[in-house]
Amino acid sequence: MRHVVRKLFWVWNYDKEEKWLNEMAAKGLCLISVGYGKFEFEDCDPGEYRICLQMLEKRPRHIESRRYIEFVESTGAEHIGTFARWIYFRKKATDGDFAMFSDYDSRIKHLNRIITFVGLVSLANLLIGTGNVIRAIANAYPIADLNYSGLLNIAIGILGSFGTWRLLKKRNKLKAESQLFE
Repeated sequence: MRHVVRKLFWVWNYDKEEKWLNEMAAKGLCLISVGYGKFEFEDCDPGEYRICLQMLEKRPRHIESRRYIEFVESTGAEHIGTFARWIYFRKKATDGDFAMFSDYDSRIKHLNRIITFVGLVSLANLLIGTGNVIRAIANAYPIADLNYSGLLNIAIGILGSFGTWRLLKKRNKLKAESQLFE
């Protein structure tokens, strides 16, 4: 039987999303499809699969990304789907441990990709929003005519800045842990 669950995760909470997907698999709901805030599951044996996700360096249809997907599939993992630059895999739990990153450097590199993406989107929203608000003030628009999309851009930029800060904290923690084991 198919089940659709609508749930949103912030980009910087990708690890919580992966944990939730694995909790669903542990309950016997196997991920079969992903979309914007939409996860489709079908019944399976509880704990049958392990789910992993990651942000690709390039868009999913890029030749390097397709080669990477084929490489991961050659390890026995199944490509479930992609959303934007996020890619989802599942693998039978009986095949052993399944993790996309086996060392600190690859985990840090992955975090850097996410930090760059979230940071650039946040900065763009802050600049666009600030420009719109300043233009509205300079043109002496009455408050009722103020460009609220500019305020929305600023809010998104601030929220994204918070996410970037959280990702930076995760990365710094990983760097400190990696130095302990060197």
